[in-house]
Parts: sequence; C-alpha cells; structure tokens
Amino acid sequence: MQGLMTRWLTLTAAITCASYLIEGIRVSGFFTALVTAAILGFLNAFFRPVLLILTLPINIMTLGLFTFVINAVLLKMASGLISGFDVRGFWSAVFGALIISLVNWVLSSLLGDYLGGGHVGKGGEPPEPDYIDLEKKDDGSWE
Repeated sequence: MQGLMTRWLTLTAAITCASYLIEGIRVSGFFTALVTAAILGFLNAFFRPVLLILTLPINIMTLGLFTFVINAVLLKMASGLISGFDVRGFWSAVFGALIISLVNWVLSSLLGDYLGGGHVGKGGEPPEPDYIDLEKKDDGSWE
C-alpha cells in the first residue's frame, strides 16, 4: 500500500512539474494534480496497453517514439475529464508527456526502496541469492 501511495505522489509531483515547465499545461491546485494523477494512472493501466497494441506497427517504424504520442493522447484525455486540469494543444501534450515521464522516472529511481524495488541486504549491498545444492546419486537421480 505504501508503494501505491508513493507512486501516486510521484506522478502528482511529475504533473505539477510539467505544469510549471510547459506553458500549455495548467493545474489549478494540488488536489487537482492528485486527482489528475489518479485518473492518468487509471488511463495508463487500462487504455495504454490497448493503444500500444493497436499502434504497434507505427511504434516499430518510429523506433518507439510514437509512445510519446500515445502518452500525449492519454494526457489530453485526462484533461478532458478533469475540470481544473487543462492541456492546450498537441505539442503541449507531447512535451508534457515527455516531462512527466522523465520526472516520474527520476523520482521513481530515487525512491526505489519505497516503491517495492531495490531490496538491499547488509551494508546496502544486494542480498545473496539462495542456492539449492543438488547431488547426483548413484542411480542417476538428483537429490
């Protein structure tokens, strides 16, 4: 549950950062950014995989760059659903999607332990993997 809340706040911070950096993106307040992050997370969970499959040939031809257009479309969809969140123009949506992706990636990598990843062992090093030692018996089976 802590990882979900951390991801939600991370996406909220990324949306807020994009609204400060891109002129065509406007967020009326923190609560609106929080709701936008929830709606954008929902859209990314349910519509993004379908859109990626439908546009797979275009995405392959553009070496994956069309994914930013898909993210921009989802950002525009979110702005249509939320009254305090406004994205004006296609290029604002594309650059906003790029900024949101970058900020979300940076914050997620910095907060890896809180997001459920980056488990560490003693002294900050990765834990040792568990091994199962098998021995071959005389009859050819392993034990």
